[in-house]
Amino acid sequence: MYAEQLPPHDTDAEEAVIGSLLIDGDAINKITTLLSVNDFYRERNRWCYEACRSLYERGDAINQLTVSHELTLVERLDGVGGPAYLSHLVAMVPTSVHIEHYARLVNRTATMRRLIDAAGDIAAIGYADSADVDQAITQAEDAVFKVRGTSAVRDFVTLRQVLDEYLVETSTLEGSTDRSLQPVNSGFTDIDAALGGLQRGDLVIIAARPSLGKSTLAMNIARNASLQGATSAVFSLEMSRDQLALRLLCAEAEVVSHRLRIGLLTDAESSRVMESIGELSELPLYMDDSAVQSVPQMRSKLRRLHTERGVDLVIVDYLQLMSGSGSRGENRVTELGEITRSLKAVARDLNVPVIAISQLSRAIEQRPDHRPMLSDLRESGSIEQDADVVAFIHREDKYTDLETWEQKYPAKPYPENLAQVVIAKNRHGDTPTVELYFRGHFFRFENLATEQSLSGWE
Repeated sequence: MYAEQLPPHDTDAEEAVIGSLLIDGDAINKITTLLSVNDFYRERNRWCYEACRSLYERGDAINQLTVSHELTLVERLDGVGGPAYLSHLVAMVPTSVHIEHYARLVNRTATMRRLIDAAGDIAAIGYADSADVDQAITQAEDAVFKVRGTSAVRDFVTLRQVLDEYLVETSTLEGSTDRSLQPVNSGFTDIDAALGGLQRGDLVIIAARPSLGKSTLAMNIARNASLQGATSAVFSLEMSRDQLALRLLCAEAEVVSHRLRIGLLTDAESSRVMESIGELSELPLYMDDSAVQSVPQMRSKLRRLHTERGVDLVIVDYLQLMSGSGSRGENRVTELGEITRSLKAVARDLNVPVIAISQLSRAIEQRPDHRPMLSDLRESGSIEQDADVVAFIHREDKYTDLETWEQKYPAKPYPENLAQVVIAKNRHGDTPTVELYFRGHFFRFENLATEQSLSGWE
């Protein structure tokens, strides 16, 4: 049935767009971001619009005479129907006032045609009968996503419009119980105070040298958020889901992981483990431990989960293990830049905070104070640029033993198990340093009580 139908198009709207430009060349400023040459269905209308765009890009006037001359230069004037067709376009449109309306009609039908093309591509993917079902589904979803991407047009708006939208959103947020409108709380009081919670649409980087607890902090945040009803999705490229689950269980039950693995638990610990299993099992926390992941694959999986459950928080552990879509031999810094930009796009597309774990370079080991800086981001590329928040984990007790510390700082207490979360970049505000207590044998960070704070050392 569909094979007998012409693809969606609106010839009258196409002609009205061109006619409007011929009587008012300046009107092209209203539609350049809305309408592309390929949005036109009729070839002669596409050629006319292309001529108008060429004149516009050179800064030349657009009118019936200049468009006729431009079409003559590319040997297309006869093809569109000669000067008579241009005269017909001028005669059919009394004014250019409604050019944006006509342009939206043309763009809408073009989007429908692209959707039909995507359906054909998806059918071809299905007929190919690939053995890799997940890859086939990813390709199909990407075909549809490209249609959405070509129709998402943004242009200048006045400051008043933005502020009016802000007032509407904040008033809705204050009185709303809709979780999808609210930031996601990390469960760490000082971090949430510093950042205002994890903001939706943000890319958050948590970085540290190995064995300082960056994965533990991310999983603690996922657990805390899930306890508050947020749906968390974790991509673990380094650890298996069994390892992640074991860490969460140790943190929840407060048992040492080695004792749990070998089954050497007291009756009290066994009781806590069983109780914790029951509590953790109820959390809306999803884990994917595929060892090789690209952003398109993650995006595809997240869309499915978002449709079924509604995703509130995404965690990627860790950035340097991800694969880009570039060709072999591509510069790794460039590839990582593509990955971070894509993760930021995922955060905005799904309207969720995305936390990506990152390693730091060995340069930190060469400095006397060992405090991390933005330049320490390994294969940094555009990590710093794309991220909305960059937080480092610093633990002085990993670099200084008790004896050395007492010699250097006799008046200060030894910062054993004290972790500093150094917020080195915060697009939304200040960049403070937050202190947490780290119980490494339980894979658990905790809020540091005011009376226990050791913030006197720097």
